[in-house]
Amino acid sequence: MVSPLSVIYYTFHPNELRNILQWKVWHNPVHERNVANETETQKTCFKFLDLTSRSFSAVIKELHPELLLPVCIFYLTLRGLDTIEDDTSIPLETKEPLLRNFKDFLEQDGWNFTGNRPEEKDRELLVQFHNVVTEFKNMKPAYQAIVKDITDKMGNGMADYCRKAALDDASVKTTVEYDLYCYYVAGLVGEGLTRLFVEAEFGNPALLKRSQLHKSMGLFLQKTNIIRDVREDNDDQRRFWPKEIWSKHVNDFDDLFKPEHREAALNCSSEMVLNALEHSEDCLFYLAGLREQSVFNFCAIPQSMAIATLEKCFRNPAIFERNVKITKGDACELMSKSTQNLRIVCEVFRRYARKIHAKNTPKDPNFLKISMACGRIEKFIETIFPSQNAQDAKLLVKGELSEADQKKAQEEAETRQDLYFMMCLMGTIVLVISVMMFGVAWYFGARFDLAFKELLNGNFQKPAHIGEVRDEL
Repeated sequence: MVSPLSVIYYTFHPNELRNILQWKVWHNPVHERNVANETETQKTCFKFLDLTSRSFSAVIKELHPELLLPVCIFYLTLRGLDTIEDDTSIPLETKEPLLRNFKDFLEQDGWNFTGNRPEEKDRELLVQFHNVVTEFKNMKPAYQAIVKDITDKMGNGMADYCRKAALDDASVKTTVEYDLYCYYVAGLVGEGLTRLFVEAEFGNPALLKRSQLHKSMGLFLQKTNIIRDVREDNDDQRRFWPKEIWSKHVNDFDDLFKPEHREAALNCSSEMVLNALEHSEDCLFYLAGLREQSVFNFCAIPQSMAIATLEKCFRNPAIFERNVKITKGDACELMSKSTQNLRIVCEVFRRYARKIHAKNTPKDPNFLKISMACGRIEKFIETIFPSQNAQDAKLLVKGELSEADQKKAQEEAETRQDLYFMMCLMGTIVLVISVMMFGVAWYFGARFDLAFKELLNGNFQKPAHIGEVRDEL
């Protein structure tokens, strides 16, 4: 049921309501999962996919049938690995061999793990992990090799981190350590997915030769999450912001959350955003190498969400108080745009880069660097999609609109019409609800005639005698 607060919010933000309705009503998946032809173990795997990640589940289930199950199994395997790594109740002597040998469990029929604490969110996935093992062994050998290799690399990386956390300080010291951590957590995922895409002939083989591209895809997402979740992570005694960055602004990491250090905290967060923005051009370059629409959608949606989230977090003091997220309406708009083509995704990046640039302030020590980073994004987009050609320039001199400008003007006119329609619709809903409320009140004896009479007489407060009678009672 829609809450009254939502009705009020969307009454004043009709564009967001329009975006949600557009996505819900007009979005047509490139491919749809065929549940009727699935085995019971496959259905169980997709059930756990839904339980472990709503956002990734939706885009994975729209992938090409060739990659649908391999990517699902790949995700569940890494989620199982992550569930062991995250569980602080598992001692190091048990956890380390589990992480390092997890790749081998994929080939052990019936393997599962019941050693997680009961409250661990994804515990049930490992309890029923034999379903994942079954489907892993049914995949093509080439896909199995990729999943197993990435699981091996990530498991060892996690084991190294857990050992360091248990025997030393687990906090991140340098930006090199920061990049390495993000690589193990997300960069390896990008590598594995790229190898799957190329193996299925849905990606340009050159993507494998330029490892920096798929590495940046993962790092851009992970760094955005780390910036956004700084408060939540700190409350859980986890610190992923590198000391090399935060020590320039405050003496102690906890100072970032104190009101008296708010300006320093904002400068620190802007440097973190700057660090993440360095990967944006590689991400766009990577997307240009994808050859299948559902694969493009799968990769483009998270990247668009990431650049929008970075803009939301940039110089936003709220990130030090709570978890900051983009609105559902904005998310639906981003998904709609990201499921079309590279040009439109580039426009999304350009739009949010400009927003970041607009929020940038000369008071920030990294003002020039941030401005240059935003400029590089625009320059990169301009090189692949020039905003103007010779023909358009001639039309501009004549005072005429190019075909693209005419189309844009038409789209803007349609958007305004949709906006007016949504405003009228919301107004009608409010009017109908108001009439119903007044009708119910009248039915139960409300005297609106007396109320109107008092209002016409200029009496906007309750009559004094009512209060006197109540006092006597």
